[in-house]
Amino acid sequence: MKDVVKIGVAGLGTVGAGTVKLLSEHRDILTDRSGRQIVVTAVSARDRTRDRGFSTEGLTWYDDARDLAADKEIDILVELIGGSDGIAYDVCKTALENGKHVVTANKALIALKGAELAQIADNNNVTIAYEAAVAGGIPVVKALREGLAGNAISRVTGILNGTCNFILTTMREQGRDFADVLAEAQQLGYAESDPTFDVDGIDAAHKLAILASLAFGVEVDFDAVAVDGIRSVSALDIQLAEELGYRIKLLGIAKQTAEGIEQRVSPVMVDRATQISKVEGVFNAVALEGDYVGPVVLQGRGAGERPTASAVVADIVDIAAGRTAPVFGVPAERLRKNVRASLEKHVGAYYLRLMVWDRPGVMAKVTATLAQHGVSMASMIQHGRAETEGGVVPVVIVAHETTEAAMAGAVEDIAAFESNSQPPVLMRIESFAS
Repeated sequence: MKDVVKIGVAGLGTVGAGTVKLLSEHRDILTDRSGRQIVVTAVSARDRTRDRGFSTEGLTWYDDARDLAADKEIDILVELIGGSDGIAYDVCKTALENGKHVVTANKALIALKGAELAQIADNNNVTIAYEAAVAGGIPVVKALREGLAGNAISRVTGILNGTCNFILTTMREQGRDFADVLAEAQQLGYAESDPTFDVDGIDAAHKLAILASLAFGVEVDFDAVAVDGIRSVSALDIQLAEELGYRIKLLGIAKQTAEGIEQRVSPVMVDRATQISKVEGVFNAVALEGDYVGPVVLQGRGAGERPTASAVVADIVDIAAGRTAPVFGVPAERLRKNVRASLEKHVGAYYLRLMVWDRPGVMAKVTATLAQHGVSMASMIQHGRAETEGGVVPVVIVAHETTEAAMAGAVEDIAAFESNSQPPVLMRIESFAS
C-alpha cells in the first residue's frame, strides 16, 4: 500500500469545505488511525473566487468534476455535489470505472442509482462509502454493515429529517401552526427556500430506502417507500396526541413481514415513554432491532457542516486503512430483489380525528360505520359541546389494532357524512421496542 492516499473533492459547498478543513486540522490523528497520510490534492467547484475558509493554493483545480474523477493521481473521489443524476452520477460512475473508491453524502444518488453503482464498484474492485448520506454524523451505516452483521434485522425505525423534527418539536412546545414554524425554520437555515424534499418526506424516504437495503440484503427500491409528509399535521392534533400520551414524529419505518418488506415514511404517534419520542429539535435517531442484540438506538446530529464532514472523513479513514466492505453489506450480485409488502395489510392501532357539527346521532353513525368495517374503538375524546348549538366539535377516536385496508375503508365512508366540517384526519399509532 502507498504511504500517501490522495483525495479529490468534487463540490466545495458547506460539507465539502468542512471535509477539507477537517482533513487538514486532524491530519496527524488521521494518519495514526489509518496508518497512511491522507492528503487532498485536487478539487472541483463552480466558483474559484469564493472564500471557503481554507487555501486552495497547491491544489489542482478542475472546472469539470468529471475530469477530476478521471485524474490518475487520485485514490479516493469524494462526491459532495448532490443530485441523483447529471454530473453527480457521471462523476461517481467515472471514478469507479477508473478504479477509484468513492465517498459520498448523496442520499438521492444512492437511493436511486445505488444498485447500479454497487455493481460497477464490484466489477472494479473498489467500494462506495456513504455514511454521511444517512443521518449525518450518526454511524448507522457502519452499525448495520459491521456492528450488527451477526444479527437478522427485523425492523429499522428512524427520525431521518432534522427539519421536520424541528418543526414538529416547535409546534408542540409553542402551540404554533405548521406554516408559521416552517417560515422560522427557513429563517434559521434549517429549511431550504423550497422545503419540498424535507416537509413532504422525500429526503427521509431516500434515507429509509438505503437503510432497508443494508438491513435486509435487498436492492435499493425507493419506489417501494410509501411517503407522506408533515404539511397536514395541525397544532390541534399535536395537542390531542399529548393528551393521549403520544407525540407526533415523522418516522421512516422499514420492517420484514411474512409478505415482504414494508417501507413507509409518515407522521405517526409514538408513546411518550419511548426513547425515540424524546428526540427533539434538529436531532436524528435510528432504532434498529436485531434478533440477537435486541433494540439499539443511535442518536445525534443528522446534518450540518461538522457532523456530515465527520462522517465523510470516517469513510475516508476506513478506506485508507484498507477496511472496505461491499456497498450494501453483500456483493452486488447477491442482493435480492425487493419483495414489497402491501401496506393495505399493515396491522396497527390508529388515531382518527373528526371535526363534526354538534348534532344528535352523529357519533352513533360514526361508531356503526367503524363496526361495519370490523374496527373497534379503544377510546374516544369529545370535549364538551360546541360553544353555539349546532357548532363544530373535535372528536378523537383511538382504534384497536386493525388492518390498514379496514381503517381506510371506514374513513372513506365517514368522510362522506354531511356532519363533517372538514375531512377526517387519520394517523398511525406506532409501537416498537425502545
